Amino acid sequence: MDGPIRLYMSLSLDGYIAGPEDRPGQELGRGGGRLFGWLYDRESDGPSGQVYREALATGAVISGRRTFDLAGRWQGDHHDGVPIFVLTHEVDDGDVPPGHTRFVTDVEDCARQARAAAGARAVMVHGAGAAQALLRAGQLDEMEIHLVPVLLGDGRRSFNHLGGDRIELDLVRRLEDRDVTHLRFRVRQPEEAA
Repeated sequence: MDGPIRLYMSLSLDGYIAGPEDRPGQELGRGGGRLFGWLYDRESDGPSGQVYREALATGAVISGRRTFDLAGRWQGDHHDGVPIFVLTHEVDDGDVPPGHTRFVTDVEDCARQARAAAGARAVMVHGAGAAQALLRAGQLDEMEIHLVPVLLGDGRRSFNHLGGDRIELDLVRRLEDRDVTHLRFRVRQPEEAA
């Protein structure tokens, strides 16, 4: 049985995943680093440590191109040599992806390749663009939202290009920790949401 394709995203209460002016050298935008303060507890036995260990147990990564580039292409290795599938609109000639990385232009093909690579383990998704493309294609199974009690007021939003269709979610887990609530949702498929 295939593991789920699961988005991992830190989010402000007002829906931002990065502060304003996110760019190379300021990847999280102004003030966006606040969204990742919970990672200081990643070595703990508490909820944030549990969530972090689960993320590292994933068998493949799907990333949007912008996220991939802003992250310095993870120097070719996100974690433990798992394959990285970068969802992109086009592949530039001569742009050779580093390490265990492949560029993929079709959303469903990207999901299929990542599931096959991950086997029974989960596929980790990074980036708002990739998450929205997977949601629109019916390929995102779960969302692990790290909700941080801050209002950034401006920046890069997470779900602003989904189109007009409503997407229903089922809360399947809630873990409270210092300065973060980890929420896991199952994405209902359209036939379930009606």
